[in-house]
Amino acid sequence: MNTPIININGVSKSFGTVPVLKNLSFEVAPGEKLALIGPSGSGKTTILRILMTLETINAGIIHIDGEPLWHMLKDGELISADEAHLHKMRAKIGMVFQLFNLFPHKTVLENVALAPILTKGLTKSQANIKAMELLEMVGMSDKAKNKPAQLSGGQKQRAAIARALALQPKIMLFDEVTSALDPELVEEVLNVMHKLAKETDMTMLLVTHEMSFARDFADRVMFFDGGKIVEAGPPDQIFSNPKEERTQAFLRKVIAAGHRV
Repeated sequence: MNTPIININGVSKSFGTVPVLKNLSFEVAPGEKLALIGPSGSGKTTILRILMTLETINAGIIHIDGEPLWHMLKDGELISADEAHLHKMRAKIGMVFQLFNLFPHKTVLENVALAPILTKGLTKSQANIKAMELLEMVGMSDKAKNKPAQLSGGQKQRAAIARALALQPKIMLFDEVTSALDPELVEEVLNVMHKLAKETDMTMLLVTHEMSFARDFADRVMFFDGGKIVEAGPPDQIFSNPKEERTQAFLRKVIAAGHRV
């Protein structure tokens, strides 16, 4: 295995007195597509938010691309990271959220072009050219001049994916990106993500309840429950022949609810 691009070692996280992650350790290889599944409240989204530095950790250490995320070296010792270090580390990671988070007063093109102008020093013209390429990639170039209010939910989410890609992250995080969409709009977003998975070498972490998509998308699936990894393995093994009773029970419930695996 190559040097992991993500290394999570002994990480714990609580909200108040409620533990959400419990001494969690796992690695992600460069370019790996990893799906995180499990019941609500099992800690999946918290992992993504910690990687995006939206939530702190209570214990453990995380390395991204060989560098500590929440810590930094000073005089040979690890100390808590300052804002400058966190800002540098964030540049390696993009995240697409459930609820799009587009700027409502800006056009789709402006939403995608803004961050490269602010953080990478691109001119407006350079950023717009790159933004149009990305909008073309996600099938949204014809909506470049529209405001978010003029878009469907699926179109908003595809614009949000293009915006996350604009900073050329090494790692992309997807947090339940179809959960806020009407069922008929889900497929257009999943198709874009499938294209990304097949055509890029980005490392991708996906939290989803779309089991059939997770099976098709992922190199590896992790089933979480109670802030711990219950079972991990290739998609066919997890979905067709899970070893753990807790995984089996979860998948039975998912199938009973009408979801395909």
